[in-house]
Formats: sequence, C-alpha cells, structure tokens
Amino acid sequence: MKNALFISIFLLASSFLFAQNPAWKGKKCAVALTYDDGLQVHLDNVVPALDSLGFKGTFYLSGSFPGVTARVADWKKAATHGHELANHTLFHPCTGGPGREWVKPDRDLSTYTVPRIVDEIRMTNTFLEALDGKKQRTFAYPCGDRTIGGTYYFNQVKGDFVAARGTASEMRQPTAVDLANVGAYGINGQSGEEMIALVKQAMATNSVLVFLFHGVGGEHNLNVALPEHRKLLKFLKQHESEVWIAPFIEVAQSVKPTATTR
Repeated sequence: MKNALFISIFLLASSFLFAQNPAWKGKKCAVALTYDDGLQVHLDNVVPALDSLGFKGTFYLSGSFPGVTARVADWKKAATHGHELANHTLFHPCTGGPGREWVKPDRDLSTYTVPRIVDEIRMTNTFLEALDGKKQRTFAYPCGDRTIGGTYYFNQVKGDFVAARGTASEMRQPTAVDLANVGAYGINGQSGEEMIALVKQAMATNSVLVFLFHGVGGEHNLNVALPEHRKLLKFLKQHESEVWIAPFIEVAQSVKPTATTR
C-alpha cells in the first residue's frame, strides 16, 4: 500500500515537472510562428492578425524579393510592433536538380562558393539592421539546403546568429534542440485542426514547435487558407496560459546553447 502511494506521488510530481519547464517560461511548450520569403500577404494578412492577439511572429526576409523591396516602410513598422525580421539570404539560393527545375542557374546553390553565400548572408544582416536597428538575428536555410560541395556553410557564419531554422518536421525538448538546425513543420494546405494537433503534441511532450508558413491566403504555391490560419491562432490564444508563443529568436535564446551541423 505504501509502495503504491509512493509511486502515485512520484508519477504526479514527475508529470508536473515535465509539464512546467522553465525553458518555456513555466508553460508546457513553446510555439514559434515563422513566415518565409517576405510576402506581401504577411504584411496584409498575418501581421494584423498577430497584432490583434498580441502575438509576435518571425519573418524570414530575402533582401531581393519584391515583397520586401516594395514595402520597406511596412517591414520597419512590423519590427516596431515587436515582430522579428530574420535572415533568409539575399537571393534565396536553392540546390537545383530533378524536381527543382524552377531553380534558376544563377541562383543554384550548387554553383555557389562558401565565400559567396557568406557575403550574401552578411549583406542581408546589414540590410535588416537598417530596418530594425538590431544586431542579434536568426537564419533560415532556403529550401532547407545546408551544404555547398559537402561543406556546411552555416559554420562560417554561426557566430553571427543566435540560431538557424531548418525544415525537418520535428519537435524537440529544450535540451535536445540543435540551434544550428532547428526543426520546423512546413505548412501547405493543412487544416486548422491538423495544426492544432501539432500544438497539442508539443504540449504533451514539453517540446518546441516551429511552424513554417509561406503563403497565408495566397501569393505562394505553398499556402494555408486564411480561415485555417485563424483557427490555429484562436486555439493558441485560448491556451496562452499553457503555451508560450514567441518569436523564434526568443525561443532559441531560452534553450540549451548547443549548435552542431548534423
């Protein structure tokens, strides 16, 4: 009887400690909402929706993209509202090949050198600092591609960044996060219920969950419908006492400071 009581108390205490991790501000999990490519729908659809709920998102800007260059003042305004402006390179180079015929030859990462990508990444940091005045920054690999000729190019610039976001569909507990390649769930056509299920999984496992959006209500072939995006935001607001919703940079700063190139 005493043993059974001890086991019950131990399991209850373990459950409480597991659910309330100090890395997540005492909440069950962390959620970062990230949006790639600096699209105009991010400014028109996403920023107002986040602002209305008091949420702050992370926007990965490619400095040469039209949605960035045409609306510099609006991106500055988003930064003043607390949204993170983050580095997605200057020209968004991806590795070409079968299935990626859309990659232009002059933007094919396989034709790059490491010094070239380093220069373009650092130029983008300079551009972003001109927008928000900040030194600390995070990075996202275009198309999730991380190597040039077998070399992990982020190794050359990781001292310039707090963390880098990848594209692997995974969520991890704070001590298991690789800050050089943080996993993220790419969203393309999922329902609100499917995205909410991911949040519930993160809550149950005390994990960090990063959402990777492109189009939100259009402007990209990788897209989530506006009503489904709203369902996710509504659920997050309803569970704000259990879920820490923060820009990617703040979530990265809260975890164990490790960075590898797995």
